[in-house]
Amino acid sequence: MTKNYIPTIDISSLIKNNFDTQVASKTIKEIEKACVNVGFFQVTGHGLNLKEIKKICEVGNNFFNLPNNKKRKLSPKKWNKKNKNLYRGYFPNDVNGKEGLDIGDLKVTKSFSNKLKNQYIEYINLAKCFNKSSIRTLNKYFDNIYFLSETLFKSIIKLNKKNPNISIKAFSRLKTLSTLRFNYYPNQTNPVEISKQDGVALGCETHVDSGIFTVLYQDGKGGLQVQNRKTKKWYDVPFNKKALVVNTGRALEFLSKGKFKATNHRVLWNKSKRLSIPFFFEPSYDFKMNKSFLNCRKYSNSGQIYEKFLNQSLKKFVEYQR
Repeated sequence: MTKNYIPTIDISSLIKNNFDTQVASKTIKEIEKACVNVGFFQVTGHGLNLKEIKKICEVGNNFFNLPNNKKRKLSPKKWNKKNKNLYRGYFPNDVNGKEGLDIGDLKVTKSFSNKLKNQYIEYINLAKCFNKSSIRTLNKYFDNIYFLSETLFKSIIKLNKKNPNISIKAFSRLKTLSTLRFNYYPNQTNPVEISKQDGVALGCETHVDSGIFTVLYQDGKGGLQVQNRKTKKWYDVPFNKKALVVNTGRALEFLSKGKFKATNHRVLWNKSKRLSIPFFFEPSYDFKMNKSFLNCRKYSNSGQIYEKFLNQSLKKFVEYQR
């Protein structure tokens, strides 16, 4: 294997939402190959400009530079008894070696959340920690990264010779469990884990993700590694300021009947501050997880709802023991 183990794919032909061109068909085949062989790939031509990515990084870094008591204004009830939110919000670095901030769909209003009464669809008052300009930046980034993620999912649907627009059956704004997360790795004095496989010190444990895709921006510090499923060797995901990193999750593995497997990845312990911004693209909470969605002519609207699927998946993550 070479240092180019992680393929880079220009998806500009897909962003126009026309999946029928010859160029788009070729791109979709490249995505299929990357998902099957590696489970990770980088995308360029994704529609997010460098200025926008720089702004979202500034918003994240400014938040983590706030005093601890200010950040905890957004914490779930476990770390701030005054709050009602249980799932999303800020978690401190004594949980699992890193600080984090989880944000759901910013279109969810307080009244909608109260009316729905779903454990994962929470309204968080971001104005407690962010000014109006920062909230606009968060809104724009969430919208754009959601569109990008849905475009990638539509390409998988197209691969299965179905109408890409059926994605709306699985993903509906306001009901999606998608999460925009900011991970902040401080100067870690000790690794979170020593790999039992190769003895390497880690800043984030070996794991797979829960959803359809994770779309990640990692800063120039790097440290993200992906495991070759066959050889079990680990490969660095190289930093590319123009690219976003995409990996497959458990939900896509389920819907594809194991064709697109969720892939092990980890972050090396590097003793220096590091910011990463993953977007976990997750279906609507009431989407019926049925393997016929991608693989059969007619979708059978039965099966476990995604909310329960996610609930089982999150049990292995320490930061979600809330």
